[in-house]
Amino acid sequence: MKLLEGKVAVVTGAARGIGKAIALKFAQEGANIAFTDLVIDENGLATQAEIEALGVKAKGYASNAANFEETHNVVAEIVKDFGRIDILVNNAGITKDGLMMRMSEGQWDAVLNVNLKSAFNFIHACTPVMMKQRAGSIINMSSVVGVHGNAGQANYSASKAGMIGLAKSVAQELGSRGIRANAIAPGFIITDMTAQLSDEVRAEWCKKIPLRRGGRWRMWLISLPSWLRICLLMYPDRLFRLTAV
Repeated sequence: MKLLEGKVAVVTGAARGIGKAIALKFAQEGANIAFTDLVIDENGLATQAEIEALGVKAKGYASNAANFEETHNVVAEIVKDFGRIDILVNNAGITKDGLMMRMSEGQWDAVLNVNLKSAFNFIHACTPVMMKQRAGSIINMSSVVGVHGNAGQANYSASKAGMIGLAKSVAQELGSRGIRANAIAPGFIITDMTAQLSDEVRAEWCKKIPLRRGGRWRMWLISLPSWLRICLLMYPDRLFRLTAV
């Protein structure tokens, strides 16, 4: 029996990049996958087909994760289609970089809404489902810059630091109901999103990495990076009862 056989995982922002890597690995371990993205375009449909090819049920949902009502509607649709939710991975995220003095209110609000408010929205919508099951695992994808900060990314860093505090608080609130919450802070991974960063921001990020380069999610999926291993430790029936980490 596979590690996640019969489980249902919801992964936000998973049409590509880190979210896709998580969805694929969970599917390899037997989980049925519901994933969301702002639009389900050719990339989203290709991701769905790639997951289904692993022999599990998969469906992509177009959803603005930053919208509270829309999130509740899509979660209700997922429960109708899949019957339950065992794992929630809050991965949706964007960047709109700029030095603090030059950053607009719009840049700040957009990043905090997509990166942090979306996690609140999905946790709020999924919690009643998990409480009825008396089991569930919530994983917030933070970032190393949420721990150390990064020049030119005050909004992104703040949103990712918030993901850590959110996970720790939710873990304390829901632990008695059998629901755990944790945050994972990967380093600099080269994805479609990070490819849009300025050369200056990428260079500054790489200076803090011993190998002076970012990781590639496709290579890391094959070699199973530490953060992907940690994701597998954070589902409800696993022997390791991690929470508030």
